[in-house]
Amino acid sequence: MVLRFALNVYLSKALSHSTLLLPSVICWYRPKMAAYTLKRCLGAVKVIHKCGNHRFIARRCLLSTPYTDTKLWDAREKDHQNLALLASLMDRTYDRNFPVSSLSISRFIDNISSREEVDQAEYYLYKFRHSPNCWYLRDWTVHSWVRQCLRYGARDKALHTLKNKVQYGMFPDDFTFNILIDSFIKDEDFKGACSVVEEVMLQESFDLPTTQILSLYALSNYLATKPELSMSEERALGASLLISGLKQDGSIGLSAQLLGCALLGKVEMGAGIHAVFRGMPLMWTPGYLGRALAVMERVAAAPGDGKLSKDAVDYLEGLLQDLSSASDSSSGEDDESGGDEGKKEEEVDEDDQAERDKLPLYASRFKDLSGQLQSRGKVDPSPLQVLVSSLVQQSLASAEGPDMEQYQRKVGEWEAERQQLIRREKEMRERAEEERRAHQAAKAAAKQG
Repeated sequence: MVLRFALNVYLSKALSHSTLLLPSVICWYRPKMAAYTLKRCLGAVKVIHKCGNHRFIARRCLLSTPYTDTKLWDAREKDHQNLALLASLMDRTYDRNFPVSSLSISRFIDNISSREEVDQAEYYLYKFRHSPNCWYLRDWTVHSWVRQCLRYGARDKALHTLKNKVQYGMFPDDFTFNILIDSFIKDEDFKGACSVVEEVMLQESFDLPTTQILSLYALSNYLATKPELSMSEERALGASLLISGLKQDGSIGLSAQLLGCALLGKVEMGAGIHAVFRGMPLMWTPGYLGRALAVMERVAAAPGDGKLSKDAVDYLEGLLQDLSSASDSSSGEDDESGGDEGKKEEEVDEDDQAERDKLPLYASRFKDLSGQLQSRGKVDPSPLQVLVSSLVQQSLASAEGPDMEQYQRKVGEWEAERQQLIRREKEMRERAEEERRAHQAAKAAAKQG
């Protein structure tokens, strides 16, 4: 015990100075235990050393602790409920084909206290969405649902209900989107973060600078992993990059627009313009590769210091080369097939075919614009991921203040509305009780008469 105490004291002092030497005292201790203890302590020192690393900062210091803190939300007046009784009441109400109030589903979600109760709440959210009162799911209920999912390790449920928003009525506000995106980013689950960003894009909710920065950070980091993307994923990522990029000035916004248009252009060339804009807040006019080149032309002609990231330009170059090669191969196969050529042409929309015929023009135009950008120093060697990481360090903290002030006001408004609903519910119950008593008194008087 004395030797163990001495070892612990020494290791504690060594760790406090972020250094660790191999002391002779370890030799006094059992070899296996000493090696195990040393390994764990060295691991701790390694973690402490990484605090100065950019990767560590990017992982842990996106949204600040006050931004994601739950104290303001938890400070609301409690409305304690027995969830078993509340669930039974809602079940009986549904069985009698009566509508469940938005206050009931709000109470259920606010009183969740375990992971299992999150699953129960998902069921009642679905039931409420398919009830006559479906339009009255409150904004604070959606916010509370996401908070509870994060609190009890059910982030997958929050994402599931968000992706199936029509079935659950999940249409979060910007602040709720932010804390959900941030939770994925902090765990380096960039694919999950991009799934949330896709919903932001579909709701066109890129109004807050914080949402723009978080979204671009998630998108750039996910693309930096070189994922194998399906056509639907390319479409979603392209639209998210384009729309969020339109909200940003400078090199980051322009590079995001270029990359977004390139991804959408790839989908357009492969499946036609209808596959691009259907169900998306996008233009239905063909020519997304042309729009990507228009971004390059705008940057090349602009007098300012706006640049395009090299990886975005390189991606468009590689895409045009791949499409041109595929087009040449397809033309060769059509020549060999002979009689089948007319049949294949009939299957392709005229506008889509006209766009594909522009590929040689696009490739030639890209070479000219790329040369202009290079000669004028308009290509930034830093990848988009690095540019966005720099934006996070420079601008995210200052952008949080207005969000937090707005959130504080919103919580106050939500709470006032909730208290008003509680008072209205109480009045309605009292009125119903009075009517019931009056009816019983009239019935008793009729019997006596």
